[in-house]
Formats: sequence, structure tokens, C-alpha cells
Amino acid sequence: MSDARGAGPYRQALHDGWTLRAVPGPQVPAEISGRAIPATVPGCVHTDLLAAGLIPDPYLDDNETALAWIGRTDWVYETTFGRPAGDLQRLDLVCAGLDTVATVTVDDVEVGHTENMHRGYRFDVTSLLRAESNTLAVRFDSAYRYAQAHRDRLGDRPNAYPEPFQFIRKMACNFGWDWGPTVVTAGIWQEIGLHGWSTARLATVRPLVTVDGGDGRVELHIEVERAADVPLTVRAEVAGQSACVAIPAGERAAVLTLTVDRPELWWPRGYGAQRRYELTVTLHGPDGHLIDTWDRRIGFRSVRLDTTPDAHGVPFALHVNEVPVFVRGVNWIPDDAFPNRVTAGRLARRFDQAQAANINLLRVWGGGRYESADFYDLADERGLLVQQDFLFACAAYPEEEPFATEVAAEATEQVTRLAGHPSLVLWTGNNENIWGWHDWDWQEPLAGRSWGRGYYLELLPRIVAELDPTRPYWPSSPYSGSEEIHPNDPAYGTMHIWDVWNTDDYVKYREYLPRFVAEFGYQGPPAYATLRRALSDEPLAHDSPGMAHHQKAADGDLKLRRGLDAHLPEPRDFDDWHYLTQLNQARAIALGVEHFRSHRGRCMGTIVWQLNDCWPVTSWAAIDGDGRRKPLWYALRRAYADRLLTVQPRGGGLALVAVNDGGRPWRASATATRLTLASEPKAKTTLELDVPAYSTVTVALPDELARPDDGRDELLVAETGDPTGRAWWFFAEDRDVRWPAAAFDATVEPADGGRRVRVTARTILRDVTLYPDRLDPSAEVDAALVTLLPGESATFTVRSAVPLDPTALTTRPVLRCVNDLQGRAPF
Repeated sequence: MSDARGAGPYRQALHDGWTLRAVPGPQVPAEISGRAIPATVPGCVHTDLLAAGLIPDPYLDDNETALAWIGRTDWVYETTFGRPAGDLQRLDLVCAGLDTVATVTVDDVEVGHTENMHRGYRFDVTSLLRAESNTLAVRFDSAYRYAQAHRDRLGDRPNAYPEPFQFIRKMACNFGWDWGPTVVTAGIWQEIGLHGWSTARLATVRPLVTVDGGDGRVELHIEVERAADVPLTVRAEVAGQSACVAIPAGERAAVLTLTVDRPELWWPRGYGAQRRYELTVTLHGPDGHLIDTWDRRIGFRSVRLDTTPDAHGVPFALHVNEVPVFVRGVNWIPDDAFPNRVTAGRLARRFDQAQAANINLLRVWGGGRYESADFYDLADERGLLVQQDFLFACAAYPEEEPFATEVAAEATEQVTRLAGHPSLVLWTGNNENIWGWHDWDWQEPLAGRSWGRGYYLELLPRIVAELDPTRPYWPSSPYSGSEEIHPNDPAYGTMHIWDVWNTDDYVKYREYLPRFVAEFGYQGPPAYATLRRALSDEPLAHDSPGMAHHQKAADGDLKLRRGLDAHLPEPRDFDDWHYLTQLNQARAIALGVEHFRSHRGRCMGTIVWQLNDCWPVTSWAAIDGDGRRKPLWYALRRAYADRLLTVQPRGGGLALVAVNDGGRPWRASATATRLTLASEPKAKTTLELDVPAYSTVTVALPDELARPDDGRDELLVAETGDPTGRAWWFFAEDRDVRWPAAAFDATVEPADGGRRVRVTARTILRDVTLYPDRLDPSAEVDAALVTLLPGESATFTVRSAVPLDPTALTTRPVLRCVNDLQGRAPF
């Protein structure tokens, strides 16, 4: 911020002194009606009411239901401020984000009206401001009333949930989802403040960064807003190179180009370093004085999407710097239903968790938001690729006004805002809407009304092509690449696989040979400590009232039970159910990922649904709503490792597949052994692996290894002796295996910040997992889902804020394995 002397620019945040009040209505509780409530800006109504102690936490028990009135109420935010001193030609009120239907007034004079959460707004208030005590008010009309009015005017459109979310440009999942609460928010959700300036300002700076041969090229598209019709000069500098361009009086745009000789490239994580360069743009007046600046760190990299038809259909292969990248991705939803609670530190923790799980791409799903500058800066810094959906999901969207204009403005703003981020490698038109039009019985109720096709196949690709031709656009997820081919055809483009969760066993993943899987997922409950914080159920049970309320998927509990019945022993109590459903989630996704990765080349990516949760809920996430890692996270870490050893069915037998997503060849000797559960060898072979970089090798296993004498008493294990880990194959489902009662020795020793737990198996132990959060909600363990043969040991490091009881740490329900359901032998 500068002071207001001279020509500016001057910036003043208006984040202090706000109050909030409800506009009177029959639904407003008496203790809130007419009351001025302290408000935090940026923020939202729900978090302000919660901070004031006027509502219960909507994330606990079923409180969400009793708070539905908030989204059906009009709200007014109000503060006062003074006019900045100094001679400034323009004073703008800049609103980075208003949620959603807002009327902005200064001293009761309307300065603007908004109807889009996903846009920023700027209002000229120069002539309105007094030296002191200007009253700024923002009235938010009910999002429900607005959306329902447009629905009634335009005619209803089909969607996945009984809420009118497609009739308002607002975060769709605020209206509830099959993993999220219905908390229809309102508020000043991003920064708001004054911007004072004179002569001119940089309205937009759009850097298009490309690599041509060894040279880096930055094509800068500049737009200025003027307060004076005078000549201007724009200067830019990056990596020691500079350029300038004049903008004659009367003109408002310019283009200048900088060329950098052989810059260091920006690479995705695992492929190279994330080198970035500071790009600075300055705007100068007619006498050369500085009047505005803009800067950002950019990275030089190329990106293209290979969709050249081949013998198997149409691939979907992402190339960065001309290297094909197998996408090891996860879908990203808003990390909290209330976006102001998602801080840079919280995002950094999620990125840490994603990196540690060997993830290389985050797909920002279309029912949420265009992610923040903090999110994209972290992605740039960490080398995590980003696929950003435009914000349409699971519904037929109207293309009439005011929506067509709003969508065009929103897309223009967001493409311009994100153009300089090297991590952004793909724009996607929507989530599942073209698929929905084909398969979800939309066409008859639509009766010819618009549903969004014009957005996804005309408007959005045109905006991307005009404003950012440096990165690809794909009309939908899923999409086949052509309206003539079914949008979810596995042989063409991208696909989603949801029959596995909804109707079929997870082994069905192996029936698909897709080119790219952009969504597939399987549910499991959150961590026990998360459940205990969020639910007051006594006793806690899979179908107790709180558990049922925090299971948003249709027939979700029945689907979890179907999955258990297909694979695992009968749970005896809630502790068993919790362990087994989390285990089944991890196994389902690991099986799918390993299968798809084993077909690397034909398949070039998997994006698991989903990384994160926005509240405590049973869902498809690997990290629950309190930020705790579920067993699925540990399974992803192994299944997404650069080097993966996996046993796969091939041609009526079994094969060992070695997947190498590293940049160096992988040469190793592997042993494959058929054993009894008591670890008695039945057959063994040694295999020499020579796997080039970015490729796979498949070796058929001899029949003596692939065909057991008694599948209920035997298994296959393959290993190379390096940190790639073992590959297991069990010939029977756990429910049918003759598991011995689990017997082991356990020792607990102090470690920095916690305990080391060493488990030595006396019998086979299947999928040993520790749940230290049952003893201390802050506790975490470094490993999970570890299978041990008799005589083998594993060490688990538990980090905890308080000392943990050694006996509790090494007994049920903290220490679990599948065969402890058969009874426990004494130590």
C-alpha cells in the first residue's frame, strides 16, 4: 500500500468494523432478528453467526438441517470508512468476490449489483465519498429466492439433486452433494477495498508463455483503464530480458514480446525442477513516471494433449515439455464448505499430503470454485499439475440471459487470471453434463430447452482459444472427443467409472481398458477421532443417527455393506465395521490404479475421486474432513509410486508387471513365490526386470506359481528387495481364506515426538494398520496396510502430542489386521 499523495496508486483494505444483520422475515430466529452481529471480512454469514455463538456448528450431528433458514434469508453487511487524502483522479471500490446476489451501496446510493460468486467487481465511487464516515453496505438476497425465480421463469432443468444450483452462478456444492452439507452461504467471501489511481492503471496483464526449441517466449497482452487521454508506456522484464511498448493516447491495449534464450524449464514433480522466473510489468505516464506495477513468477514449459487416433481408439495423453506424463491424479473439491476458512497454511498441508502420496495432478472439480492464488502458487512451487474445470457440474444449465453473459464474463476473467501459472495444464468445460444429457434421462424433460451444450462446445473453447491458446481445452469430463461417440466410451478420450461403486464389485475395474480415467472412487468412513468430534451418537454404529446424517450418498451404507460381503469377514461390532470399510476402500482403489497403470501406454492417466473432504463425512476421500489420512491415502502412496510392482491377471493366468514412471531405467531381479499361509514355499522363480524410463514390462508367471493347490491356504508374493515394496496375490477372498488367529509380539519404544511400535508376526498378519487417533486425536502413523509373513517384522512410527499407553497402542481396536477377526492369541 502507498499513501495517497501524488498520483497513486493507493490501496486500502476495507476488512474492519463490519456488522451483519438479518433482514426481518418469519424464518429468522427471534434471538437474531434485528441484531447487529460482528462480522469478519472476508467471511460468510454462517461463520459470523457461529463466532457470535448464535448457531451451533453446522458440521456436528444434524445441525445442518436446523440451519437451512440461513440460505433463505436476506443479509446486510455494513461498515464505515473515510476518504483517502490526496489528489487521486479515481477511487474504485474493488470487490474480489461477493457471494452472490449482492446490492452495494455507499451512503444509500447504489453503486453496483452482482449475481455471480465467481467474478470480481470494480465500482467507481470517486464522486460519492466524503472525507469521513462513509457507510458501505452490501445486501445479499437469498440465493434460493434468486435461483428459484429464474427456474420458474425459464423452466426447470434436470440435475443430480433436488436443489436449484444451476440457476445461479454460485458454488454448486453449497446446495449439498453426495459428500457435502447443504449450507447455502452468503457474504463478502474475498477481499474488498479501495483502489485510488490517476492517469491510468493496468486493468489486465495476460502472459502467454511458450517454449519454441530452446527459447522461451512471453507474449504479454496488456489492457489499461484510463482516467486521462495521454500517451503511456508499458515496460516488462523477465530473466534479464526487457521490452517496452507505447500506448498512444486514446488506445487501451498493447502486446509486447520477450524472448529468453534457453531458460531452465518448469517440470511436473518427479520429472525435473520447478524453475520459475520473476516477470515484472510497469506502466508509465507521459513524463515517464511510474503509475502502476504488476508482477508474477512464471515458468517456461510446453503442454499439449495427444488425441491422435490409434488402433485402440482416441488416446488422451498429456505431454509436458514433449515428455508424456502418466497422470497420477486426484480430484479436488473445496477444502471447506466455507471458503474463507481455507487458509494458505491449510492448503500447504493438503499439498504436503498430496506430494507424499506420489500424486502429480489435482483436478479442480466443476461443482466448486476456481481455486485461489494461494492454491495455484503452491501448485507452481511444488510441481503439481492442475486441471481446472469450468464451474458446471451434474446438471442441465440454462443458456438464456442473464446466464450467458455471466458465464462469458466469468470465464474471461478466470482464464486471464490463471494464464501465467505453469501448473495449469488443462481447462475442462464441465463435470459429467454431456454424459448426463446422453444417459441420465434428461432429453425428454428438457423438451428442447437449453442445457449447456453451447457453453461447452462453443463459448468456452472460443474464450480459451482467444485468451490462452498455450494450453488445451477439453469440453467435458468425461468426453470422447466427438459428439458422434458416446461421451463415456472407454476407448475414446476420458471416462468416469461409477458402476463399480453404485452396482458392481470393485474387481470390475479390471474389465475396463480405458484411455484415461478422470473419475473413479470407493467410499470409506473418516477417522475415528473425526467421527467422535463430529457426532454425539451413543453408541456409535454404522447406522446410528449421526452416522446416517453424515452419509450423503444414495444407499451409501448398503453399498458399503455389499462391498464387505463380497470380500471380507463379517464385522462383529462398529470397530470391525470401521476398520473393514476403510480397508475395503483402500483395496478397491489400489486394485483399480494398479490395473490401469499396468496398461500404461494405452491408458495414460487415473484421477481418483477424491483427495479431500469439506466436512466430517463418510465419503470417497483419502483425507477426511478434519485433515486426517485414511488408509486409502497409504494405499495411494504405494499404488502411485514412481516404481510399481504388481501382479495382474493376464490371459487366464497371472503376470508380474513392473511399472516405471521415473526418468531412469529400472533394472532388478525379482522373485515370485507361491506360499502357504504358514510361509511354506510351494513354488518359486526369479525374473530379471529391465524396465526403460516411462514404460512397463510384463512377465507371464509360470503355471506352477499361478495355480494353487488350495487357494484358501495359499498366496503369491513378488518382490525386488528395494523400496518398491512387495506385490501380493491372494487366490481367495479374505472371507474364504483359512486365516489363523492373529499372533504377534509387539514392542513400544520412545521416539522423537512419539513412539516406535515394532510388530513381529508369529502368524501371517494381513493388512496391519494402527489407529493411534483413538488414543490421541492429534496422533499420526507413518505406515499402514502392512502384510507380514510369519517371523517378519515391521516398525510403525507414531507421532503424538501426548504419551500413548503401550498396551492400548498394540491391542484392538488400535492395532488391527484382517485375521484378528478370527480371534486373538495371547502374547
